[in-house]
Amino acid sequence: MLVTHTEDYKIIQADATQVIEPSILGSEIDLTFLDPPFNQNKEYSFHKDDLPDRDYWQMMGLMCQHLFEVTSEGGAIYFMQREKNSEQVLKTLRETGWTFQNLIVWKKKTSAVPSAYRYSKQYQILGFATKGRKPRVFHRLRIDPPLLPEYKYERKNGLYVTDVWDDIRELTSGYFAGDEAIRTPDGKRFHKQQAPLSLLVRIILCSSNPGDVVLDPFSGTGTTAVVANQLNRRSISVEISPENVACVQERLTRLRKADNIHKYYGEYRCTENIEQIWGTVAK
Repeated sequence: MLVTHTEDYKIIQADATQVIEPSILGSEIDLTFLDPPFNQNKEYSFHKDDLPDRDYWQMMGLMCQHLFEVTSEGGAIYFMQREKNSEQVLKTLRETGWTFQNLIVWKKKTSAVPSAYRYSKQYQILGFATKGRKPRVFHRLRIDPPLLPEYKYERKNGLYVTDVWDDIRELTSGYFAGDEAIRTPDGKRFHKQQAPLSLLVRIILCSSNPGDVVLDPFSGTGTTAVVANQLNRRSISVEISPENVACVQERLTRLRKADNIHKYYGEYRCTENIEQIWGTVAK
């Protein structure tokens, strides 16, 4: 296990299933973004992504149990998965002590993959749950997306974010990934499962305060930490791949122009007390 530690962040190079405990993390966790491999036979250098379903969900159950134990009272978890695993996500959270709050639908902006015998799939889900009946922190965010054709009048102060998120673009393999996607010197995607900054901006703004501790047990390229640190939250990243760990370290020590999240500040300008929730001065 290799640990990189500063006042603002900690990066732990290790198997997440082995290190989710207070003595290693060093503090209670206020918010976790749990985005594990989906067990769909993707290529990972340090993980077998085609486990038997029973073994996979047993691993997820142990992970959620350990996360529950290290989370502060009222702390939150966002468990991301494929839509077909919604039932398993809710069951796993419930059986490990979490209180269900919302099943968030993240509707993708790219075309759905066609199916011959059922409706095409165009979304992923995030199980939002808390340690205890109510969240310690829940900021009611307001956004002001483009007016739909059926609206007669312009909105004066935006609208509340609901449990359907259809305004966040995924980092597709095509040109829509833009400068945000991390690429190798030959132009290929460094990590095809890289999460978009805007997704983590919403989660962290909604379910944490400045100074809180945000954990990502399957950190990948470190998007959670990149966003958390710009919002004056402390971050803990756990990642098994040395190459990914180096990527996380690079993104945290030398912020890329594409990683600057202040471009999203205006999307939440209608939110009450957004300056205090954001935690920094938007530039």
